[in-house]
Amino acid sequence: MSASHNLYWRLSRFYFFYYFFVGAFVPYWGIYLQSQNFSPASIGILLSLFQISRIVAPNFWGWLADHTGHRVKWIKLTSLLGLIGFAGVFWAKGFFWIFLIMSALSLFTSSTLPLAESLTLAHLATTDGHYSRIRLWGSIGFIAASLLLGYLIDLRGINILLWALLVAQAIIFYLSNTIPETQEIHHEKNDLSIWKIIKTPSVVALLIGCSLMVSAHGVLYNFYSIYLKEHGYSGGTIGWLWAVGVICEILIFMLMPKILRRYSLKVILLMSLFLGVIRFILIGASPEHFYLLFIAQMFHAATFGSFHAASIEVIAYYFKGRNQARGQAIYNSVAYGIGGTVGGLGGGYLIQYLGGQIGFMVAAISPLVGFLVIWFGLKLEIKGNKIFG
Repeated sequence: MSASHNLYWRLSRFYFFYYFFVGAFVPYWGIYLQSQNFSPASIGILLSLFQISRIVAPNFWGWLADHTGHRVKWIKLTSLLGLIGFAGVFWAKGFFWIFLIMSALSLFTSSTLPLAESLTLAHLATTDGHYSRIRLWGSIGFIAASLLLGYLIDLRGINILLWALLVAQAIIFYLSNTIPETQEIHHEKNDLSIWKIIKTPSVVALLIGCSLMVSAHGVLYNFYSIYLKEHGYSGGTIGWLWAVGVICEILIFMLMPKILRRYSLKVILLMSLFLGVIRFILIGASPEHFYLLFIAQMFHAATFGSFHAASIEVIAYYFKGRNQARGQAIYNSVAYGIGGTVGGLGGGYLIQYLGGQIGFMVAAISPLVGFLVIWFGLKLEIKGNKIFG
């Protein structure tokens, strides 16, 4: 097995199990909290801890990675602390203790991914690999978890979720010890100040557009399963609807190298945002029509898959050298931290007082505004490159 092939599988299996954890957590943790008699507003607060932690934690770990020249040891540490943090959930009862446990868990698990993204992109810079071909294994892991847990919860009850998440987090820690480090990060003299990059108009527009798209998804991630359950869908069906979205996400990741050669990143981002508007309107307007929910989930290929892949490419272009890990951290902090927090908290109160249908339809406003921001604000200063044109 060649060195590049071995690297591909080491990174891919890490992504698989990281997103296996996500695929078990995102669809079903809200249902678990509901089973503990928490209100929609309380669930929104608890689930938004993961987005809130993304505002600060990834930047701290990204700074450590950039200034020490190492990423893997911080991935190992955040994975271990995430495992220890989650173990406390078996004893936590009541809002206060669940709040503390989820705060600890979110501080570390929210930092593992941007560090891994930065490491992966650094490895790919010295090979002929494509990010999307590694990232699709994360999507496969998400599908496996959402389907498996849907049926297990129907058969064994919601508490089986706790054990599945614990095992997944333990495997993530084990695999973090198998990922190779890249060469030490060199602090090149021509690296721009991180603040100069952030203030670049195109970077500002991208971060605002991403936070608006993720804000809508904050409502989806926190309340979609609860919304479906309240409209009579079984755990297995809920799992399949989540899986459909991620299957389409996998297909788009497989096609992204060709799509990137044919279309500019701005066009990809705009089309993804446009489909995001349609997706959230469909979810809110048609909970009783399975086929429309199915179509809406297919749009996940665009609203997450192509949107995320294109955003990562823009971030990788602007944040280079010593700024690489922090660039990924800033992207996660603004988009998933601020955007996800606003969506998760706002969605909780919207759904509690106005209902799920109105909540999801209001969420469609975010990608609409994001479309306008990207349309007028994203001007990539790159010439002679068809991908970024």
